Amino acid sequence: MKSEPDVWSIDQQKKAGVKGAPWDGVRNYQAAKNLKNMQKGDLCFFYHSNIGKEIVGVVEIIKTAFIDKTDKEGRFVAVQVKFKEKLEKTVTLENIKKNKTLNHLALVKQSRLSVMPIDYKSWKTIYKISTI
Repeated sequence: MKSEPDVWSIDQQKKAGVKGAPWDGVRNYQAAKNLKNMQKGDLCFFYHSNIGKEIVGVVEIIKTAFIDKTDKEGRFVAVQVKFKEKLEKTVTLENIKKNKTLNHLALVKQSRLSVMPIDYKSWKTIYKISTI
């Protein structure tokens, strides 16, 4: 899940506490479909886009897709997420692109997509990079 840190940062997400915050404002149909596919308990990487271009933490889905209150036409959805953890070491887009086993990720192929799926093996690879 991508957010510009000057709009919504990992620190702001942490301050939202156990109630979390809605992940709203998504207006891309493919990203919205990805939101709809999320299940309660799913973990997501929190990516700072544009400023930093790096994975900085992990959030958890605590409420599945509901109508996004910021969408006046009611076509798009949001999910509720809560802070899980900050990564020990951020993982930059540059480092992800350098890792051949991660070349298939939407983050590399469709970098403007704000919500994208990740497979379990890639999740573990990225998480491991954040601890090295």
